[in-house]
Amino acid sequence: MALVEKLGVHLETREQLAPVAARILSFIILTGKKGVTFEDMVKILCASKSTISTHLNHLQDLNKIVYFTKTGDRKKYFIINKDSILQHIDNMVDEWNDIKGLHLEIRSYKETINEKAKADNEEKFDLNFHNDYIEFLDGATTSIKELKNKIITNHFTL
Repeated sequence: MALVEKLGVHLETREQLAPVAARILSFIILTGKKGVTFEDMVKILCASKSTISTHLNHLQDLNKIVYFTKTGDRKKYFIINKDSILQHIDNMVDEWNDIKGLHLEIRSYKETINEKAKADNEEKFDLNFHNDYIEFLDGATTSIKELKNKIITNHFTL
């Protein structure tokens, strides 16, 4: 339960979820492929049926979780929606590309100013930070894309 709480706090902020929804999502993540039932969540998370139901519906609406059923069993087993992991990766790449574009523009602007400063014998901007950060973003983007390809290739064996 300590890990559910720790992951829940993280998901609250990162995913902008209500506290109970974040705890439900963390519990589902930590349960894995076997899934978790509604009854288990009510019992383990110590929340009312209506609260769990409301947040389960919300998480399903957000496509964060899905459920499956087992033959001969009327219960729903909730698991993480693996497509949401790929969507999260795509969102990270998009954000990093936006940041990279901004740093490229800033660097270009500073290079222009540096050309004028050279002629006027003035102090110039140091471009090392932008160069290093752009290089970092390129490396991080390449790495996360490789992870995405591995996830897809391994048919979501998370």
